[in-house]
Amino acid sequence: MIIGIGTDLIEINRIETLLSRHKERFLGRVFTRHEITTASVVSNSAASFAKRFAAKEAFVKALGTGFSQGIKLTEIEVYNNSSGQPHLRLYGTAQRTLDHRLAGYQEKCVHLSLSDTHTEALAFVIIEGW
Repeated sequence: MIIGIGTDLIEINRIETLLSRHKERFLGRVFTRHEITTASVVSNSAASFAKRFAAKEAFVKALGTGFSQGIKLTEIEVYNNSSGQPHLRLYGTAQRTLDHRLAGYQEKCVHLSLSDTHTEALAFVIIEGW
């Protein structure tokens, strides 16, 4: 059963501006150490950071809470498996909120899809429980 669907679209130049003006502060408040390491080594790091930011926004939309329940951006981590497929890893309040939302379901799955153009980054999240 689909529990929630969330999507987010962000202009990459918005992230480029934040990186140029407030790089360390912005990165530390929004991304995990793993995300910073992963996104910093690619040729277009702003696009990589933008996709990860969009994924965090899409997740809380799918969850139905937004960031109003005390979920921090750094509690939602985007990582790629060995074949490159993106996934979410949750910590703290984000994980507890998902567990509460899916109480009563034996199995759960969070699907993540990311895409970008030269100017925009997109994330799409589906939360399932059965």
